[in-house]
Amino acid sequence: MKRFFLRFGFFAMFVSIAFASAHAEVATHPSASAKSHNKKVAAKARVSKKHATVRVAAVVPKVPSFGQLAGLHGAHDALDLKSSVAFVVDQDTQEVLFRKNELAVLPIASITKLMTGLLISEAKLPMDELITIAQEDVDTEKGSSSRLRVGTVLSRGELLHLALMASENRAASALGRSYPGGLPVFVGMMNARAKMLGMTDTSYVEPTGLSSKNQSSARDLATLVNFAYGDSTLRELSTSTGHQVAVGKRTLQYNNTNRLVKNPAWEIGLQKTGYISEAGQCLVMQAKVAGRKLIMVFLDSTGKLTRIADAERVKRWVESIPAPISKAVPLASMATDQRVIAN
Repeated sequence: MKRFFLRFGFFAMFVSIAFASAHAEVATHPSASAKSHNKKVAAKARVSKKHATVRVAAVVPKVPSFGQLAGLHGAHDALDLKSSVAFVVDQDTQEVLFRKNELAVLPIASITKLMTGLLISEAKLPMDELITIAQEDVDTEKGSSSRLRVGTVLSRGELLHLALMASENRAASALGRSYPGGLPVFVGMMNARAKMLGMTDTSYVEPTGLSSKNQSSARDLATLVNFAYGDSTLRELSTSTGHQVAVGKRTLQYNNTNRLVKNPAWEIGLQKTGYISEAGQCLVMQAKVAGRKLIMVFLDSTGKLTRIADAERVKRWVESIPAPISKAVPLASMATDQRVIAN
C-alpha cells in the first residue's frame, strides 16, 4: 500500500507540474499560441492520467512448507544444499554417501506418482484400454489446471506416460480411479505396497500427490526408487524427454518436468519431481555418477531450480572423490537421529 501511495503521489506531482508549466506558457503568449498550448496541456494531462493508473495485485500469503515449520532449514551441511532433506546412497553397495534429515516425515507432492505408476505397471492391466477423464479427476485440493479436459479419452498407457513424465494430475487420478475396485481400493493398495517394501514412514491418501497428507521420509523414498528402478516401464516413461498425445482435433505436447533428463552430462535411469507449497520442491532420481549407480532424494527445497542445483552439487562432489571410495574416508553428512513427524 505504501508503494501505491508513493507511485500515486509521484504521478499526481507530475500532473501538477505539467498543468503549471502549460499555464505559464499560455500567460507568456496569450494571443498567438493559446490554442496550441491548450492542446499541449490536454495531451500532457492524458499522458499523466495514463501513467497515474496503478494496478495493485492481490497479495497472497506464501504457505510455509512443513519442513520450514519444523525448522529443518536451520540445519547446515557440508555441501550447502538448499533442500532441507537429502539422502544419497550407492545402489549397489547400499553405502550411504550423504544424509541430511533423512528420517523427517514430510509431504512428498508428486513423488507420490511413482507409487501410482508402480501399482499400475505391476497390475498388468491392458495399456491400450481407453479411459475417460471424469469430473472426479478435477483437482479440488489445490485448484490446479490441466490440459486434459473432462471427457478426454486416452489409453491407460498414455495416462501413465503423462503422469510419470509430465506429472499430469488428472492422468494420475484417472489411473487410480479406473483401477479394479475403484479409488479406495487403489489407495489401500498404495499403502499395502509401501508396507511390503518396508516403507514404515510412508502413508498415502490419494494417487496424485496434491494432498499434503501423502507423506514419507527420504530413506523410504530411496527404498521406493531402488525397487521401482527394476521396472523397465517406469524407467522408460519417467525419463522420456517429451511426448505428444492426440486429444480430439488437437495434439498436445508434454515435456519432462526434470530438465536433467535432457542434459548429456547426466545418465538418469529413473526420476520423479514434485511440488506443492507444503512439500516444497522435491526430486528423486537413480543416476550413474562417476561410474557409480546412485539413488538421490531431495525434499523441501526452497526455490524452483534449487532441487536441480542440489543434484548438481552432489554430482560434482561425488566426482571429486577418488575411486574407489574407502569407507575410512569421511563422508559429507548431516546426521540426524531425531525423527521429525509432520502432522
